[in-house]
Amino acid sequence: MAKVCLCLTGKTILKDLELVDRYRPYIDVAELRVDYLDPDERFHIRRFPALAGIPTILTVRRKIDGGNFVEGEGARIVLLAAGLAFADTDRRRNFAYVDLEEDLDVPSLEEAARTFGTKIIRSYHNFNGVDENLEQKLRSLRRAGDEIAKIAVMPHNHQEVARLYKAAESTKDIEKILIAMGPYGISTRILAERLGSHLSFTTPLAETEADSDLPVAGPGQLDPKTLVDTYRFRSLTRDTNVFGIIGYPLTATSSPQIHNKGYSRLKMDAVYIPFPVQDLPSFFSLADTLNIQGLSVTIPHKETVISYVTQRSPEIDRIGSCNTLVRTTQGWAGYNTDARGFSDSLLNFIGKQNLWYKRVTIIGAGGVAKAVAYEIHRLKGRALILNRTPLRAKEIAEPLNFAWAGLDARGMELIDHYRDIIIQTTSVGMEPHTDEDPIELYKFRGKEVVMDLIYKPEETKLLQRAAKAGCKTLNGYDMLLRQAKLQFSLFTGQEYPL
Repeated sequence: MAKVCLCLTGKTILKDLELVDRYRPYIDVAELRVDYLDPDERFHIRRFPALAGIPTILTVRRKIDGGNFVEGEGARIVLLAAGLAFADTDRRRNFAYVDLEEDLDVPSLEEAARTFGTKIIRSYHNFNGVDENLEQKLRSLRRAGDEIAKIAVMPHNHQEVARLYKAAESTKDIEKILIAMGPYGISTRILAERLGSHLSFTTPLAETEADSDLPVAGPGQLDPKTLVDTYRFRSLTRDTNVFGIIGYPLTATSSPQIHNKGYSRLKMDAVYIPFPVQDLPSFFSLADTLNIQGLSVTIPHKETVISYVTQRSPEIDRIGSCNTLVRTTQGWAGYNTDARGFSDSLLNFIGKQNLWYKRVTIIGAGGVAKAVAYEIHRLKGRALILNRTPLRAKEIAEPLNFAWAGLDARGMELIDHYRDIIIQTTSVGMEPHTDEDPIELYKFRGKEVVMDLIYKPEETKLLQRAAKAGCKTLNGYDMLLRQAKLQFSLFTGQEYPL
């Protein structure tokens, strides 16, 4: 089974030991990144495995390989030798692994490692893309049958990520570590077992002020607790069904926590993974490679993804927006759970069964705004749609006989005629741009119901201003939860567990 490895980039041995203790329940291996230690601390590395009480990798990574060591190759070899020298007859007190790059040829180091039971990881890093023939690269890396071949590459798109999974299939006979670095590679961190990868590398969260200056050893690493708890890393298999969410940049989604908790409670062999996607054709190549069974779709793909759908629910044809894909034998089936999730949330909040006589302002004209407008119309409400680009607001408003305008002075005046309920559907105010307010020129009267579909932060600047004026306010988490439960049923055929 794939192991969880914590990369330690503290300046001192003491700091690294503190991190091991913090994450001990979640990790199987630690990697001591000697290249990040203060120079005086490097004299004590030999003691680290015994102090940590956990299998440890000895690594001294050069700058050219993504590390922090600049003192020269001779000094690096001396450090590696110091870590392996005078090894203890109790192998648990020795380094369990040593990471040696493919171009490092020092037979005495390899002999010392093998003499005292230290396994050699032979590594290769490519920060400029993904090599074409990864299978050949993996096989050529190992100089002996007992070595672990490690390849870490930086993909530019998901189609390049797919190469790792294909290489993994053709090298099942090799002990290896396969990593796609950066945002596109998050699935390779989670699906290490699928890759036949010996380890998945993780990094500490900045939980304290003392953690704030800890470098991240590898771009795209998760923290151990998230990997184990949220993504259920220890229970995943080579046959785990993969679901996920696509969008960009996906910096603030709680969907993985919701869906994975459901799989866990129902004891399903499934996992839900975030896939930051800019290029849809490239992603669907990976989706086929992984046989992804279902997808949530968020900004900015809710409209463009419809071209990949072979079966559509009636809501998609009416709304023109798709937030859910389910794989079928005929291709992708598309659905929209935003609409129902939104209206159930709003009606529950205001204690009504419909929106008769309610006049509503909708801010935004994206895929979610389309779903919101459709539901306002279905529930007999009247609406004004405001958008930075007025023509996009017009496209949604006119078929529903709604009013429309830009986010300008005239738009702010029109809100006065549609202010029973104000619904904010854009990303304005979302982390990290929490100081933004899409209708800062509008003055709340205190009688409006204000719903902002953002849920991170819990209270946007817009909601803070509305609440201060005396308005009833609601963020988007309840809607997220409701639409996610509908998606869960479409993905699995089962109700989301209470």
